[in-house]
Amino acid sequence: MENGIPFPINHRYTSQLRKIIPFSLTPAQERVLSEIESDMRQPRPMNRLLQGDVGSGKTIVALLAGLMAMEGGYQVAIMAPTEILAEQHYLNIRPLVEKLGFRASLLTSRLKKSGKEDADQQIRAGEVQVVIGTHALIQEEVEFHRLGLAIIDEQHKFGVLQRATLKKKGLTPDVLVMTATPIPRTLAMTLYGDLDVSVIDQLPPGREP
Repeated sequence: MENGIPFPINHRYTSQLRKIIPFSLTPAQERVLSEIESDMRQPRPMNRLLQGDVGSGKTIVALLAGLMAMEGGYQVAIMAPTEILAEQHYLNIRPLVEKLGFRASLLTSRLKKSGKEDADQQIRAGEVQVVIGTHALIQEEVEFHRLGLAIIDEQHKFGVLQRATLKKKGLTPDVLVMTATPIPRTLAMTLYGDLDVSVIDQLPPGREP
């Protein structure tokens, strides 16, 4: 069995983020987050599928998981299937992590060569803690200083190979994959047999299904 990272979680940044965001997590989000935290504390790599409808709050759960990795001095990569989705994540996440003293970077194919080289250098040096992007994240020249957690959005749009390539960017980072596509547990076992499954089965108050 691979050795993973037993993250030393003390909730320094997650508790700060909870004070910044204008809402409380639902019981379903709290339950899923505690499953993720339990995995992250283990000395084996986490491989978890986070399933929930659009609007169920998967991204904030993923960000809280990211902060648990970052408080141990690790970097977080968030890979999305399209530039629009990557930019959306970046615009939502960057202001929150900056308030906590971290830096976020966006890597997509739209980035000009000089901007890309600057971003690559900062990621390699560990000056950027959260790297959000598309397939651009798994290009050969992208090297992480200390990747601890890889978050993959809309998993079904990425092949197993792409997931493995992102994972290789760290020693043995934890992996959290997110999907809004409801997958029956039996099918999830076939498609993602290597993944534990967490489901956010509750929408925040006021959100329509």
